[in-house]
Amino acid sequence: MFPTQTNTTPGDVVFPAGEDLSASAGRLAVLSHDSGSPELILPAANTDLANFIIGDPGADGEDVTVIPLTSGKQSRVRLKGTCNPGDQLVLADVATAADKGMLRALPADAGDYTVLAIAEEAGVDGQLVKLRGIGPITVTVT
Repeated sequence: MFPTQTNTTPGDVVFPAGEDLSASAGRLAVLSHDSGSPELILPAANTDLANFIIGDPGADGEDVTVIPLTSGKQSRVRLKGTCNPGDQLVLADVATAADKGMLRALPADAGDYTVLAIAEEAGVDGQLVKLRGIGPITVTVT
């Protein structure tokens, strides 16, 4: 069809886990690498570009199916805290290991944040909230 787009995959993709992701369904992951070989890990910084939703999790080294976070469709990601429709969503604070890969509403605390999605429904803590990927957009709260 498009000769420049050979060997590409639309939709869900599979990469090996670079750490134990077996309990991370519905969280966001970062595509990284180990000596040039792709692998998925949970975000390590609040500004990481975590743009893959873990659909079918796995242990370290196992294949993990992920859904790209895109603006072209709705998705669901695990929420930390609460949100309302239209809220800008950023990574939950990665300093708390249990929150890695979750999203939260843009906080009022000063700092730089990477907005990854917009909430399309009200959400409560732990919910798989409906959202739409955007950006990413860097926002500075003063």
